[in-house]
Amino acid sequence: MKIERDALDFHGSVPGMLDRKQRLAEIRARLRTFRIVGLLGPRQVGKTTLAREIAARFRGPSTFFDLERPEDVARLQEPELALAPLRGLVVIDEIQRRSDLFPVLRVLADRKPLPARFLVLGSASPDLLKQSSESLAGRIGYVELAGFDLEEVPVARAERLWLRGGFPLSFLARSEEASMQWRRAFIRDFLERDLADVGLRVPAETMRRFWTMLAHYHGQLWNAAEFARAFGVAETTVRRHLDHLVSTFAVRVLPPWHENLGKRQVRAPRVFVNDSGLLHALLGIGTRGDLLAHPKVGASWEGFALEQVARRLRAEPQECFFWRTHQGAELDLLVVRGRRRLGFEFKRSTAPTMTPSMRSALADLKLDSLTVIHAGHAAFPLAPHVKAVPFSHLLDEFTPLR
Repeated sequence: MKIERDALDFHGSVPGMLDRKQRLAEIRARLRTFRIVGLLGPRQVGKTTLAREIAARFRGPSTFFDLERPEDVARLQEPELALAPLRGLVVIDEIQRRSDLFPVLRVLADRKPLPARFLVLGSASPDLLKQSSESLAGRIGYVELAGFDLEEVPVARAERLWLRGGFPLSFLARSEEASMQWRRAFIRDFLERDLADVGLRVPAETMRRFWTMLAHYHGQLWNAAEFARAFGVAETTVRRHLDHLVSTFAVRVLPPWHENLGKRQVRAPRVFVNDSGLLHALLGIGTRGDLLAHPKVGASWEGFALEQVARRLRAEPQECFFWRTHQGAELDLLVVRGRRRLGFEFKRSTAPTMTPSMRSALADLKLDSLTVIHAGHAAFPLAPHVKAVPFSHLLDEFTPLR
């Protein structure tokens, strides 16, 4: 059957404690635009749950393949014969296990009239992105799914989100101890299985040491030479380790912004552990009291707030930067979309003030606005085009960029 636009409408509500309706809406929008949609993100972040919701609420037939199930793997031994007769919505989970399916999907997506659309799920990997970009150019749209954020969690639970992170089973755990146990198990499984699935052939204990060292450098400049010395390997080796953690959404690398300003500017990127809960597990931080007493509390809060701002704005990774000069001026986050330049500073204090560094960033980078996200309760202006905004007001003060 031909899929008309009204066949892509959905009905019903999402069960459970937290409603991810915004994420569902993003996937639905991509399905209306693209013949194939790739839903990418780390394991245990809720991709399969959302895909099953999409399939259950799709007006038309739907078929689900899970490539971790031997029965479904057997069904796809001859993929074109198995997929060509299907109608409606076809969901393929753990697609990175069968990159050979991409050429088949290209052929099936080019049929006219189009009898089926495809929703493919997977943990991002170099092979997955390379194969899909080459085989499915112009046919596939991506949605990157992370854990819970402030659009899905009540503001009153923001501190829990910071401490436990956004993975659903960690955030919703009955106790801080249960949450920590889940995160430790996730880290073990990630290191022992998930990285191997995307082609990394490094002992799990080596990667645990590497990821833990990164956690201690959370928010700081990446120094490949220092990491290489610590592990007794070449700089190219530690860069590959970092690339694998980035490609699997475990780490965010924030690149530096530089332009001809007549000033020497830092060109090394900053590194962040993507999920604050995983950061705290790697650092051995189990409770709120432990977190507030830890020397990395400021860096942890900055990374958490930065991630929430970027997600609220729907800023793509290639639109996010930081800026720092050798003279001491800096900006924690610069979001560039088209001609717009939005600057953000993050201060874990209740009464931030205007600083020379902020004035320099505002003038040198020609910012449209500079916002200081702080831990207090009041919003107030600091200078023309500069405003202090409490973290708790994030959703009220900002809307997604267009």
